Amino acid sequence: MTVKRATLADVARRAGTSTAVVSYVLNDGPRPVAESTRARVVAALDALNYRPDRAARALRRPRRWRHLGLLVPDVRMPLFATLVGHIEAEARRRDHLTLIGNTGYDPEREIEFASAFTDSGIEGLIVVGGANGRATADLCRQARIPIVWVHNNRGQVEPDVVGADHVLAGALATRHLTDTHRRRDLVFVGGFTADEVAHGDRETVAQRFEGYRSVVGADRARRIATDLTPAGAYHAVGRYLAGNPAPDGLVVGTYAQAAATLRALADAGLAVPRDISVVGYDTDTADAYAAVTLTAVRQPIDVIARLALSRVLDSDGTQPCPPKPIVTHLALGETCGCSTR
Repeated sequence: MTVKRATLADVARRAGTSTAVVSYVLNDGPRPVAESTRARVVAALDALNYRPDRAARALRRPRRWRHLGLLVPDVRMPLFATLVGHIEAEARRRDHLTLIGNTGYDPEREIEFASAFTDSGIEGLIVVGGANGRATADLCRQARIPIVWVHNNRGQVEPDVVGADHVLAGALATRHLTDTHRRRDLVFVGGFTADEVAHGDRETVAQRFEGYRSVVGADRARRIATDLTPAGAYHAVGRYLAGNPAPDGLVVGTYAQAAATLRALADAGLAVPRDISVVGYDTDTADAYAAVTLTAVRQPIDVIARLALSRVLDSDGTQPCPPKPIVTHLALGETCGCSTR
């Protein structure tokens, strides 16, 4: 049985005053209210458990905020935190408030957030690192809500992903070590099978490994399989070095593994970059103050954020043309041997 929600008129009748006076008390103006009258109104509000109708209030405002859903794997990670910041700021500029959910690459959590956001009346949904692509796409299609995929999408569905060309990014990182630093014995760090990685960004890592392999050749490609966590990378790299000759270069497949890999190399008695050169991905601005700065392939986050927002907010209901892969660039640090202090 549904309980009838108390209205301004109900409160006014109980307090023995007008709805205008009740409104003045709720909004603290624009006209003054005698203290005795205010006390009666407050008592009536409490007795009736009155709650303002925020949807109706929003419709009366001169600036009407709409809502945008944004799902990210982990807002604490520098890449995703930067992306969230750009999307939130640009969405706010376009009169949209952003609802943010951390999925952890968990398919069930992704669909749970997507369902809750669509029920709340979002205008569109941006999914970064999708882990439940087909189900999330079906949900948004039924709700007639435009959806845009960013960075990667497990279970690839249309429309295509807004993001960098990770195959080219893998080749860029590898070629810098082979061509600039004459490294010939390169190993890739990262996992990308379902057995190796439960909830991490395994699709992106697989594409970066493909780029690495295109440079070194399939017969010379080697990989230190990890679960993509810092602890997993530290232990996997340590085990590899304990049982194999040290390579002269490493391509580390994700940012989250970079610091752990460098620590494993140091604990094995190897000096970076003298003994071994390292290139990673998606550095944080705080890395500029690390003991050794990381050379990394970076994505233009501002470009990705603007394109994703445009595709979801400017959608006319038709299928958009697939976005072109966004070009990455190499940010030089010291781990490869390029001194930039």
